[in-house]
Amino acid sequence: MAAIEQGSIRTKVRGFITDTFLIGNDKIKLGDSDSFMQLGIVDSTGVLELASFIESEFGLTILDNEMVPENLDSIENIAKYVSKKVG
Repeated sequence: MAAIEQGSIRTKVRGFITDTFLIGNDKIKLGDSDSFMQLGIVDSTGVLELASFIESEFGLTILDNEMVPENLDSIENIAKYVSKKVG
């Protein structure tokens, strides 16, 4: 699979987070490095939904041992993880 530009990954993930978890909540201004869990945006069930989105959107498989905050707890972490995984 061809490498995906991190800016494109960030845009798609931000859209998903906004549409799925921040519906109508204009109070949260989500930065690329903000922790979804610390801000209470994504809970443990939401992580599974987020992982499913990442797998389908970017055509990859997230292994159980990769379901960690270092890979999935911020837009920045996801962009780095996806780039490394598909690159």
